[in-house]
Amino acid sequence: MFEQTFKNIDDVLWKEAGCGTELDYTEQTSWLLFLKYLDDLEQERAMEAELKGKSYEFILDKSYRWSYWAVPKLPSGEIDRNNFLTGDDLIKYVNNVLFPHLQGFKQRAASSDTIEYKIGEIFGEIKNKFQSGYSLREALERIDELRFQTQQEKHELSHLYETKIKNMGNAGRNGGEYYTPRPLIRAMIKVVKPKIGERIYDGACGSAGFLCESYDYLRQGKLTTQQLELLQTGTLFGKEKKSLAYVIAIMNLILHGVDAPNITHTNTLAEKNISDIQDEERFDVIFANPPFGGKERKEVQQNFPIKTGETAFLFLQHFIKILKVGGRAAIIIKNTFLSNSDNASRALRQELLSSCNLHTILDCPGGTFIGAGVKTVVLFFDKGGVPFDFAQGTGMPLFSQGKSPNEGMATRKVWYYQLEPGRNMGKTNPLNDDDLREFVELQATFAESEKSWSVDVADIDWETCDLSVKNPNKGEETALRDPQEILYEIAALDEESAEILAGIGGML
Repeated sequence: MFEQTFKNIDDVLWKEAGCGTELDYTEQTSWLLFLKYLDDLEQERAMEAELKGKSYEFILDKSYRWSYWAVPKLPSGEIDRNNFLTGDDLIKYVNNVLFPHLQGFKQRAASSDTIEYKIGEIFGEIKNKFQSGYSLREALERIDELRFQTQQEKHELSHLYETKIKNMGNAGRNGGEYYTPRPLIRAMIKVVKPKIGERIYDGACGSAGFLCESYDYLRQGKLTTQQLELLQTGTLFGKEKKSLAYVIAIMNLILHGVDAPNITHTNTLAEKNISDIQDEERFDVIFANPPFGGKERKEVQQNFPIKTGETAFLFLQHFIKILKVGGRAAIIIKNTFLSNSDNASRALRQELLSSCNLHTILDCPGGTFIGAGVKTVVLFFDKGGVPFDFAQGTGMPLFSQGKSPNEGMATRKVWYYQLEPGRNMGKTNPLNDDDLREFVELQATFAESEKSWSVDVADIDWETCDLSVKNPNKGEETALRDPQEILYEIAALDEESAEILAGIGGML
């Protein structure tokens, strides 16, 4: 029903000089969608209050409502073309009046978990990129064709919005960081099996794919009013550093049915030293695809026992620490993490095996992440009762100093599955749910097959702690390493060498 409308909106944006990429298209569609959604929500609440003989206090004053400035209507329902702004007048109103007013909601909101606060956050981070008021006028009228009143309408809109996010990921450049293939997310959720009443967290949530899919998973079946309220307000939590991703995450969750998403705009890694995380801050379930290849500043690295500039490794430490004892996690990470020989990688693997039960590793084929060009694995683990503790000054786990690796070990055995869809992955052949069906079925019992096997931790060389994917059911393969993987490891070793040299220099 709405597919042609979305296409028409893209056509308008394509002609707009201020919007040159898929990222721009999604950003501009997002703030327009949000204001239309907000107006529909307010009108619906006002009607419900009227039916009950009560008054409704609107969040937005009349002059800032969509139905007043964006697309005013005649009593007949037709657009009132004598009373709307267009051209330069429309651009001036949006930039100089509307956006500043909406930005002010952040300061005026009672708390950060209100829709008022989200309004302030969104419009404090996003910019109107329309330069032509005539293009904006056309886009407003296209957006006005959309409706958010029924669950069916929201479902269709969420599907179309997800397609926009996927297209943004496929467009290359930095778009891919916003999109994790949904079939992979759904498989991860099926393995972890979150429940209503558990707090689910993604500290690098991007477009909120994990949280949206978790909501859909938990929304199945009949739920009580209390369960629905808990799912809406006390189940899904995310953090996101980048402004555009934050806005997309908010809009994505809203379209899936979460009215006031618990998404915080922050640099998760810079918030606090992980040793200061308290029990009440911990989560039952964690899903994440943290960014890799980034370099965090030295002051941020000080928040972590294992010092490294690799963003994904810092996030993994954060997730281990913030997961409740007995909690469950599924984290996507580059496959080089399993075998990198630098101190940080080895220490982190040892810590993961000792303080958590790393029960499953899913090896994903190249092309799983379109445009990323790197191979990844998914780590599935439960938090054990072993304390997150490190030897003073070495960054190595205490138990590893002269003790048997199995003493106090949370992980005893790791089950591997090598995902091989039997085709080259890419834009025209993306990952699908059928590709992951066998993995989910076999993982339930840790069954062995041509693609799956188990490794005893006691058989792992503790010095290297190499967890590489080596399928014993296949003959020896001499596979050439991906050039990007080699460059990545060289960079990690260079950084480690530089830190060692800097330490020597400080002692002279």
